[in-house]
Amino acid sequence: MGKVLESSLWRSSDFGTSYTKLTLQPGVTTIIDNFYICPTNKRKIILVSSSLSDREQSLFLSTDEGASFQRQPIPFLAETLLFHPKDEDKVLAYTKESKLYVSSDLGKKWTLLQEQVTKDHVFWAVSGVDADPDLVHMETQDLGGAFRYVTCQIHNCSDKVLAAPFPWPIDRGSLTVQDDYIFLKTTSANRTKYYVSCRRNGFALMKLPKHALPKDLQVISTDENQVFVAVQEWYQTDTYNLYQSDPRGVHYALVLEDVRSSRQAEESVVIDILEVRGVKGVFLANRKVDGKVMTLITYNKGRDWDFLRPPSSDMNGKPTNCQPPACHLHLHLRWADNPYVSGTVHTKDTAPGLIMGAGNLGSQLVEYKEEMYVTADCGHTWRQVFEEEHHILYLDHGGVIVAIKDTSIPLKILKFSVDEGVTWSTHNFTGTSVFVDGLLSEPGDETLVMTVFGHISFRSDWELVKVDFRPSFSRLCSEDDYGSWDLASLQGDRCIMGQQRSFRKRKPESWCIQGRAFTSALMARVCQCRDSDFLCDYGFERMASSEPGTQCAANFWFNPLSPPDDCAVGQTYTSSLGYRKVVSNVCEGGVDLRRGPGPLQCPLMPPRGLRVSILGEAVAVQPGEDVLFVVQQERGDILTTKYQVDLGDGFRAMYVNLTMTGEPIRHRYESPGVYRVSVRAENMAGHDEAVLFVQVNSPLQALYLEVAPVIGINQDVNLTAVLLPLNPNLTVFYWWIGHSLQPLLSLDNSVTTRFVAPGDVRVTVQAACGSSVLQDSKVVRVLDQFQVVPLCFSQELDTFNPNTPEWREDVGLVVTRLLSKETNIPEELLVTVVKPGLPTVADLYVLLPPPRPTRKRSLWSDKRLTAIRQALNAQKISFLLQGGLRVQVALRDTDTGSQSLGGGGGYWAVVVLFVVGLFAVGAIILYKFKRPRRDGVRREPGRLGPLPGLSALCPQETPRQDGVRADAQREGAGDDEPCEPWRGCTGHRAGSPCQEGAEPQPLPPPLAACGRQPLRRGPEHQLP
Repeated sequence: MGKVLESSLWRSSDFGTSYTKLTLQPGVTTIIDNFYICPTNKRKIILVSSSLSDREQSLFLSTDEGASFQRQPIPFLAETLLFHPKDEDKVLAYTKESKLYVSSDLGKKWTLLQEQVTKDHVFWAVSGVDADPDLVHMETQDLGGAFRYVTCQIHNCSDKVLAAPFPWPIDRGSLTVQDDYIFLKTTSANRTKYYVSCRRNGFALMKLPKHALPKDLQVISTDENQVFVAVQEWYQTDTYNLYQSDPRGVHYALVLEDVRSSRQAEESVVIDILEVRGVKGVFLANRKVDGKVMTLITYNKGRDWDFLRPPSSDMNGKPTNCQPPACHLHLHLRWADNPYVSGTVHTKDTAPGLIMGAGNLGSQLVEYKEEMYVTADCGHTWRQVFEEEHHILYLDHGGVIVAIKDTSIPLKILKFSVDEGVTWSTHNFTGTSVFVDGLLSEPGDETLVMTVFGHISFRSDWELVKVDFRPSFSRLCSEDDYGSWDLASLQGDRCIMGQQRSFRKRKPESWCIQGRAFTSALMARVCQCRDSDFLCDYGFERMASSEPGTQCAANFWFNPLSPPDDCAVGQTYTSSLGYRKVVSNVCEGGVDLRRGPGPLQCPLMPPRGLRVSILGEAVAVQPGEDVLFVVQQERGDILTTKYQVDLGDGFRAMYVNLTMTGEPIRHRYESPGVYRVSVRAENMAGHDEAVLFVQVNSPLQALYLEVAPVIGINQDVNLTAVLLPLNPNLTVFYWWIGHSLQPLLSLDNSVTTRFVAPGDVRVTVQAACGSSVLQDSKVVRVLDQFQVVPLCFSQELDTFNPNTPEWREDVGLVVTRLLSKETNIPEELLVTVVKPGLPTVADLYVLLPPPRPTRKRSLWSDKRLTAIRQALNAQKISFLLQGGLRVQVALRDTDTGSQSLGGGGGYWAVVVLFVVGLFAVGAIILYKFKRPRRDGVRREPGRLGPLPGLSALCPQETPRQDGVRADAQREGAGDDEPCEPWRGCTGHRAGSPCQEGAEPQPLPPPLAACGRQPLRRGPEHQLP
């Protein structure tokens, strides 16, 4: 979208006959963002102007209908302004930084009221309802991120005097103040509850049918001491059910199912229901059943619904051939996106009974058909007037109806009617066709002057054309110029909402001006009450029955004999028979379906629905943090109930009136742990109990994933999450391995896994404790073959070992770097991992270089291990600590000097096993055929007798003086024949020549080798 670079302001004081351009700041470019007109004094106007950089804003104030303006700089960037509904000089300003300011002198001076206020959820006090006219209702966000409903006076809105009529957090954007009612909602544990306050009394849970399970709730109307709401229930996707409340707005009864809905811009919901203005109790709604959308009308606020009657002939006088029940009139009930044009249905308070709408005839509403229909008797009879949709404007109480075609092509003709749409005339309002953007009339004044505004081309300036119908009407209307019409339902019933109503309207042949003082209401006579004046009460459902008095039956989940939830001992209640009078119905005498037994005494009821929670719905807190426990009780007596509270850390107390006052219990836990909080409510009728488990833990500070950087295929590997603080039994660990989207969950900070294929695998761990979540990630190399050399350090290093992952990582990097520099082994083939704990030790991982295509490399001929051992034994690997202390790195004294890890299925593993097996077979053959039998026992070919253990064959090897393990290589063995790789010698040291008289002993294949420990499988393969 483009940016506005300059605005121009024009003013007319003669109904648009002439305009004068206003200069707000001579020589200064002005950009007008918005303008606001005071609803109680239209002489007062505020313009909001921004600089070209959008960094500064100013207000232009007028008290003479825009004849002159006074510039007023403001210290904030205003997004919306809100005039006081009664006091013309008081204004609220909502800023782009979510702050709320107030001015009591029409924007000259501003005072900050609150910060972190939700946009479009700020309301002035309602006259006649709020005791203080300077009260402001607002939705704010506290320091903990929760949204709350608060109120304050504009003269004192500090945190100390800030009132919270609803003590618990609410859902964002849920606060609505409308007439006598305040609405809000809360969501916890994926369950949403809706609350209402009537005439500023305490909040009560809005009681819809028990199993409605609403997904969304939209307030449709709140006038006449009643609430209309549209509820999308759990099984609905594009429809809503319409409910009607009692005067308090608490109990709701179903009046219409499956009203169509649609999603608009910014995810707003539009529901196809329209309140007909000018006649109370009349609504239009589009119901969607089995994919068909049909229009219905009600005259008694939803008690009864009927289809619209189709006209018998079209606009050309031809028969429509539309006969009920197969065919009816259906209307589109859409709001216009452009505020300066009418929607698809147009009604007005000053033109009662006059309805114009776009729709079609048929069995259902068709989206692309928008023929225009009009009724002058509130939907009793209809006429077709146009074949295409038109924008409508009512002038002089509907005495003149103006229509301009809704089209994307330029126009110069409008149509008008002075006989309620019976006949139409055309008028050329301009000599040059214009693209019409809107229709305007003087707000609040029933004049005969209108303005058409638009543009000639998309690059041209605005065109405003005045249309004045006053010359066609030469006089004011007198009583002889009026007739009357009687409001009646489609069945001809004139007693609607308990009264017969008649309205005045101008006779078609009288061309006169009705004027501002005209009133349409003529007469109203109260009727006697009948069955149709009552609808089903809460908990009851309307049934198809012809017997009078049996239309409403109790739902299966409702017991009409049970007392109300808030029934206290000493009070009385009446048991509902299933009916209640339609709100605002004024009928008297006659039938009273509400009559039943007299008042009943409230019994002592046991407490039910007890609930304990932490204010803010949290269950995890920090040590030393103030915790506010809230106890709620849905049903049962409160006055005689005692509450035993146990907070789990030794605190126990007894309370009375705990749920009545709503005061939270303040407590503080000093030590981490899980605490069981219980509340037991008990009276003479019974008891109830609520339990809450509270996690007290410190926020997570650090997380480090420890894992061996190199792993063999199919080898067990331990993944360890080092956490600070540990918070045992309170932290959940999520492990993601590789590309898997499904994590492993554990309460332990370590898990064991295996990798089945070579390559780089990313391991990620998340630690969640309360609201604190940390993450760390490492890449593990999975290889077929590699070697591990155990290392140790000078004992002085233990003194400086803080046992932190970062310190161990730094020590490992320096050792790797030194070894690479000393041995000329590429640094990427060496990985040093310092192990946690004391004494400080490490493992050096020696990786195989990439294979060459021309030559296969033998693991046993690799000279890298020799170079590494020589460098370590020569004490060439050392580094400095603080204070000049030098730390020496050496080989760690273990059973083996190096460890070879592999996946068991690699190439070199197969070669090694084959060679060892071949030597073993040779040993069997030599043993059987060349050595004399000493035990005198004949043995079968291919079988060995009992063999002594390995420890008996060769003692534990010792390093040679040159520091190179005897089993690592055969170089430098001397001229004497060393021990064969497949043979052992009694009384002989590994790697030394066989002494005279020492008898070679065969070793059990494939584990045996000269002076070597067997290959063992565990977390690692261990080979010399």
